[in-house]
Amino acid sequence: MNTSLPSIGIIGAGHIGAAFARALARCSIPAILSNSRGPESLQALVQSIGPSIRAGTRAEAAAQAIVLVAVNWSKLPAALAGLPDFEGRIVIDANNPIEAPLFKPIDLHGRTSSQSFADLVPGAHVVKAFNHLRPQLLFADPAERGGRRVLFFAGDDARAKAQVSALIDQLGFAGIDLGTLAVGGRMTQFPGGPLPSLELVQFG
Repeated sequence: MNTSLPSIGIIGAGHIGAAFARALARCSIPAILSNSRGPESLQALVQSIGPSIRAGTRAEAAAQAIVLVAVNWSKLPAALAGLPDFEGRIVIDANNPIEAPLFKPIDLHGRTSSQSFADLVPGAHVVKAFNHLRPQLLFADPAERGGRRVLFFAGDDARAKAQVSALIDQLGFAGIDLGTLAVGGRMTQFPGGPLPSLELVQFG
């Protein structure tokens, strides 16, 4: 297993969370996957993903150095409620302010979704990433087009962004830093941003 990166936790085992776990497993990067129903409900999923991914509790996932959160927008408060202060650890916001079946945009009162999300993860350095590609492109080989598939990210803390950029690189993607949450986060936000679902490939 690859241990050169910080430990990783995943809160949310839906399409994006599972796709992120599969991308990690493809590179033998260990992670803890969690959901609201408990580890027992995830046994079949983690077995299908690979040995580097194990099921854990929400608290176990949240205790890791890097935590990716991918939960339906309306369920985010409950998913993150009661967790300890993140104390400067990195939380990747892979959420979009919209959900099935109506796909009606959430009124954020002029803020980006990541700015609203940050209120739910006190003490965290939030980085927006892994939310703009369709799930099947997240776990597919990022070099299948002949170059490296692009993943955008944004955040307000340079150290946090550097660690997420290193993870993106290790997964085989080409990371592009879009700046702050207020600027870059808005560009990748769905709906409203110009970049969601846009598959770009970097050559050379």
